[in-house]
Amino acid sequence: MWYLVLKAAISGVLIAAASEMAKRYPGFGALIASLPLVSVLGMMWLWKDKPDAANMAAHAQATFWYVLPSLPMFLLIPALLRGGMGFWMALLLGCALTVILYGLMNWIGPRFGLPI
Repeated sequence: MWYLVLKAAISGVLIAAASEMAKRYPGFGALIASLPLVSVLGMMWLWKDKPDAANMAAHAQATFWYVLPSLPMFLLIPALLRGGMGFWMALLLGCALTVILYGLMNWIGPRFGLPI
């Protein structure tokens, strides 16, 4: 149980650091948030729990393919905010777009042999 608490605490500290940094330096906060820290931490936790090279390779490759459909959200949200939409609605629409694109990736990816 303590291991799970430690994993959550470390992961939470990184998210908090990115948001706190973004308050004063939006660009630097974005840089921290854009780093694949969650992916790297996830791989570290996965490796500790299951040190299997084939499993890790499959996980890392699938992560790449799932990052792609999340990227348009980071273009849609600022466009909506600059267009006068409220933050929560822009965030909701950005997340909805991402969910739709994830669904498309799950549907289309295997048809093209993508290891998802």
